[in-house]
Amino acid sequence: MVKITINGNELEVESGTTILDAAKKLNIKIPTLCYNPDLPPWASCGICIVRMAGSPKMVRACTTPCENNMNIITHDPEIISVRRTVLEMILSNHPDDCLQCPRNGSCELQNLASEFGIREAPFVKVLRNLPVDDSNPAIVLCPEKCVKCGRCVKVCQDVQNVWALEFLGRGIKGRIASAADAPLGDSPCIKCGQCAAHCPVGAIYEHDDIAAVWKALQDTSLHTAVQIAPAVRVALAEEFGLKPGTVFTKKIYAALRRLGFKTVFDASFSADLTITEESTELVKRLAEKGSVLPLITSCCPAWVDYLEKYYPDMIPNFSTAKSPQQIMGAMIKAYWAEKAGVDPNKVYSVAVMPCTAKKWETRRNDDMKSAGYGYDVDIVLTTRELARMLKQSGIEILDLPDEEADSPLGPYSGAGVIFGVTGGVMEATVRNAYYLLTKKELPGVNLTDARGIEGVKEATVDFGNGTKIRIAIAHQMGNIAAVLDKIRAARDAGQEMPYQFVEVMACRGGCVGGGGQPYGCTDDVRLQRTAGIYTDDEKSQYRCSYQNPNITQVYKEFLGEPGSDKAHKLLHTKYVERPLYIK
Repeated sequence: MVKITINGNELEVESGTTILDAAKKLNIKIPTLCYNPDLPPWASCGICIVRMAGSPKMVRACTTPCENNMNIITHDPEIISVRRTVLEMILSNHPDDCLQCPRNGSCELQNLASEFGIREAPFVKVLRNLPVDDSNPAIVLCPEKCVKCGRCVKVCQDVQNVWALEFLGRGIKGRIASAADAPLGDSPCIKCGQCAAHCPVGAIYEHDDIAAVWKALQDTSLHTAVQIAPAVRVALAEEFGLKPGTVFTKKIYAALRRLGFKTVFDASFSADLTITEESTELVKRLAEKGSVLPLITSCCPAWVDYLEKYYPDMIPNFSTAKSPQQIMGAMIKAYWAEKAGVDPNKVYSVAVMPCTAKKWETRRNDDMKSAGYGYDVDIVLTTRELARMLKQSGIEILDLPDEEADSPLGPYSGAGVIFGVTGGVMEATVRNAYYLLTKKELPGVNLTDARGIEGVKEATVDFGNGTKIRIAIAHQMGNIAAVLDKIRAARDAGQEMPYQFVEVMACRGGCVGGGGQPYGCTDDVRLQRTAGIYTDDEKSQYRCSYQNPNITQVYKEFLGEPGSDKAHKLLHTKYVERPLYIK
């Protein structure tokens, strides 16, 4: 521990604590732009400068560790003047089109300019007219607005281990670009959207599909159907002033109907279908001698893209079960439309997801047309896009009455809900697999070993009938290589596999931390959203997918049984090796 003084306030902190973090303990806000708690600080912007009492030298608070007897000044007229000058210099290379910018109202640079009362432009405006790159189906790169904070590069390279973004050029000619200066759509990008989620300005953002959805809602010849993902229910409320983790599900249903959607479904139901198919697949592989193990989950499209590009030799390990989004899309057009007497050619299927990669997933391959009426999911909105639509429409969502989703593709089990968090797919599948193997109810459905924010979690699940399953859970793409390399090494050496079932989520925390969720996500926010998911699970009437009577109904009326030919046609997919760069 070291003793320091900040603005006259004495404080004791652990050695190595940065000045920025120490100031937070005293509720002193030091402004930052390049800093993000998810990323290692690297002091590129210079806005967080502070100084030692009695010294003219200024240091950067985000990277300077506290030392014993430091006497730190975080705010005085000179420091504020320097910070204002830094902001004015950044603004001299930044477009003044705030009203047209997708980050208007949620831009960190805009907020800082407002806080510092910047009203004049003392420096000559120098813009480079860099072109917008919209070649990627999920995200858009607008390098003209880049403030060179480096957050997107660090999250792409150091956190996600994808290396699709880099800095090119130096000084005034420096710019953000995709790897090798290829179009972003041709790069190794896996569309996870973490670059957009971490960008402080409008340099990277999701493809905005709001106009297309408004057009569909206004077309009276279409039957608009919508589904919401599990993680949306615990994040959307943040856009309306409520705390993260607020379970908002039934008000979302009501709001979607007021937007004009004719039918409202919940992807937690289709997650129950995914669980049913995936647990059946797991049990079959465990029983068959010589089957490919471990089984690896496949509901995260960014992870699917990553595996097809970086680990194509492990495609045989992938579960063929589609994601809940795509299963719901197929079931709406192939099953529900006929049951409801609606022409499936007139169904316009919208998904509201926490993920930007879901936009790409709808067109991933021809299996996404399995119902036979165009693409099973026509378009995807992120949580942020839905929030903007609700604000545009004037809907006061906080004042709406609670409503229910439409049946039979709406009611869900708690197992379907926990798909939204890291470890949730594993836990939900184990709940189901236990029943399939033992024909008994799982004594305690909470698989605590699967929970938590650790990057990689390992455990052994004992089913009590002599069957033990070794599992691994990884979230945040940078953590998965160690797990996959361990599997590959055992396979190549002809040794026993270290795991039999593996879950992977591309984003930290799972879908609750997805690239399409409200801005400002930190581990604290992820944990609050996660707590909301588990609360929804615990309050559910049914905790396991096989207990959901609507799941039983769908198999009885339409699919036959898990793993049937019809189920495979509609609910399963295949994978192919993809090049890192498209020529």
